[in-house]
Amino acid sequence: MTETTIFPARRIVTMDPSQPVVEAVAVREGRILAAGSLDECKSWGPHEIDDQFRDHVLTPGMIEAHAHSLEGAFALLPYVGWFDRHRLDGIAEGIRTYDALIDRLSRLDREMRDAGAGSLDPLVVAGFDPIYFRSEDRLTADHLDRASTERPIFVFHASAHLATVNTAMLRAHDITRDSTTVGVARDQHGEPNGELQEVPAMVLASSAMHRILRAMNDPASIDALGQICANQGVTLLTDLASAGLQRPESEEFWHSVVDRDDYPARILQRHVAAIPPGATGWAEAADAVLDLRRTDTAKLRTAGIKVILDGSIQGFTAKMDWPGYYTGTDHGVWMTAPEQLVEMCRPFHERGINIHTHCNGTLTIDLWIDAVEQLVLEHPWLDHRHTTQHCQLTSPAQYRRMAKLGICANIFTNHIWYWGDEHHDFTVGPERARRMEACRTAERTGVSFSIHSDASVTPLGQLHTMWCAVNRVTPSGRVLGPDERISAQSALHSVTIGGAYQLHLDAEFGSIECGKAADFTVLEDDPLEVDPLAIKDIGVWGTVIAGRPFAATVR
Repeated sequence: MTETTIFPARRIVTMDPSQPVVEAVAVREGRILAAGSLDECKSWGPHEIDDQFRDHVLTPGMIEAHAHSLEGAFALLPYVGWFDRHRLDGIAEGIRTYDALIDRLSRLDREMRDAGAGSLDPLVVAGFDPIYFRSEDRLTADHLDRASTERPIFVFHASAHLATVNTAMLRAHDITRDSTTVGVARDQHGEPNGELQEVPAMVLASSAMHRILRAMNDPASIDALGQICANQGVTLLTDLASAGLQRPESEEFWHSVVDRDDYPARILQRHVAAIPPGATGWAEAADAVLDLRRTDTAKLRTAGIKVILDGSIQGFTAKMDWPGYYTGTDHGVWMTAPEQLVEMCRPFHERGINIHTHCNGTLTIDLWIDAVEQLVLEHPWLDHRHTTQHCQLTSPAQYRRMAKLGICANIFTNHIWYWGDEHHDFTVGPERARRMEACRTAERTGVSFSIHSDASVTPLGQLHTMWCAVNRVTPSGRVLGPDERISAQSALHSVTIGGAYQLHLDAEFGSIECGKAADFTVLEDDPLEVDPLAIKDIGVWGTVIAGRPFAATVR
């Protein structure tokens, strides 16, 4: 008979409404055989008992439905963000002044020279966000030239929507006043000032972007991504920038890493909408997604596609409706032409391919809802679960329309902590900031939702996204929109069964019940029982994937 393993625990939170808490779970063939009392689990026949979690709390495996493989590459790049950040080897200290940034870049330049790197090899760092440096002028090439006038420097912003480069980088890639690419920021004389806004401008600095792409496709970064998942209690991560349509050959490489028995996470790939090489239209792209699904495995699957409509609010590149931004300069960018959205999405919708769309500004949310309405009228699919990603400034009226159309929301709750004060004081103003990341309104209007980190934009970790949704506290101590707070139960639902639902995977993941995958998050305490302000500080032992434990390396 196939071997059965029983895991007793101090408390097992199932997210199964018929039995919310049990004392043991039995696992056979990587699936949940039974959940209930210890005696009930034993009644299934011969077994062995694994007591290692007897003093821990198990929840369903936490699902991150919007992150990026860049989180793994980010772990391999030098960090220059504002907040201290967990890394695989401990804590990286944040950068709080331009002087500290220049000092770190100068030190990294010296280390590259000492290691034999040529002067033209680019220095690429990540995590910077200019919005925190309110007392400073906007970071430009002039600032970075203090670190080096010879080595090209590329400072990747936390949002992944912008970068700042030095004069050597501009010179190396012939980025001049004659450059016509949208997003090359200029000084008062019309010369490039070093800021590159959005992907079309950033790819002009090709040596740096190639460095980032190499890191993203390095087995070490994919291994790092898996271990970060285990460290943060995430069993299933959806990469919303997968490149299978642009580079189909990359899939074999991803399978070679993720399909290993010892890889500590499941990865879903949501491919960026693109017409594959050799194809001539969106119908062929949709067929290519169906082809990618034929190679799906238990560890690596194709989830659907992602459409990007605009930029970021904190970067002033999101498309805002009236009255626009509170302060600052509106650099709103349409990343997809509005008039082409329905035409682009139609073949995917008709083939039953789920679509998730990046919507930060208010204009993009309306555009996306209108598009889904037209698609459903043309081709009824009552269980599409198309999703508004980020969903940051969604109004009650928009949520009501989403509920009627069956549109899900994936809400970027970490913004409340990382940019809440900036949104209140600087980007959108007090009133709109209070309704940002409106989980309670989504819940009240009947919209199925999950919450996310958008790692590497903010650090991976669903305990932190839950903490933000439950408390809505900013670094200044402000409670930003107290009436939009949700319960810990709702927050846990959003990172388990809620995430599984919008991925069309709720029959397989998201709760601890017979027949589902034996994926668990192993915690030191119960997020439903601790003080709500302590949720983010709960220790993570690690995870269980298909019945196999994977311990965290940093706790």
